[in-house]
Amino acid sequence: MEAALRALDKHGPDLGMEHVAAEAGVTKPVLYRHFTDKADLFLALGHRGTEILFDRLIPALNNETAPLPRIRMAIDSFFSVIEEFPNLYRLLVRRSFAEKPVDADVVAEDKELIAAGLTALLGDYMRAFDLDSGAAEPWSHGIVGLVQNVGEWWLERRTMSREAVVEYLTQLIWAAIDGILRQKGVIVDPTKPLEVNKVIKMSPAGGDAEASGGSR
Repeated sequence: MEAALRALDKHGPDLGMEHVAAEAGVTKPVLYRHFTDKADLFLALGHRGTEILFDRLIPALNNETAPLPRIRMAIDSFFSVIEEFPNLYRLLVRRSFAEKPVDADVVAEDKELIAAGLTALLGDYMRAFDLDSGAAEPWSHGIVGLVQNVGEWWLERRTMSREAVVEYLTQLIWAAIDGILRQKGVIVDPTKPLEVNKVIKMSPAGGDAEASGGSR
């Protein structure tokens, strides 16, 4: 897998199995002992990408810091991955390997799982503030889509620093949350930790996501 990531970095999403074999220092027949075909290697790369993302995202989402830095850290965790592994992300979005389309959509699966975890998290916070939590699911999918779309734009354009684009998104998302809270008469200082801390229980291997927590 590490050899495949290095080959991706060198050759881009159009790499072939021969590039991976050469990077690993083995012949193609040896490589096929580990991966039955191109689709199998694509899936393995997708699972590795998911592990990398969730290893950074989940601790950021569950950090007991104030709302604003918590949002910033979560967004930055995604941008740090696509900045460090741009060709891996492009490969997974294209859903093809060595010019062969694959059925798996790892990016869509990750988006769904992250949105489900965020739904649980937002829903719990909204109920803690006596707000209607029905909006948590569409809001969560909207936030995930927003961050991904901006990430893909930034990955291709690079017209600003990672720090700048993360800060713009952080301010936008917090402004939306703050606006809804103020409509309901709730004022939250985004620079201070909340009395109630909620965390996401989410497995990158799939399955249900839920939020839990209590008073700090």
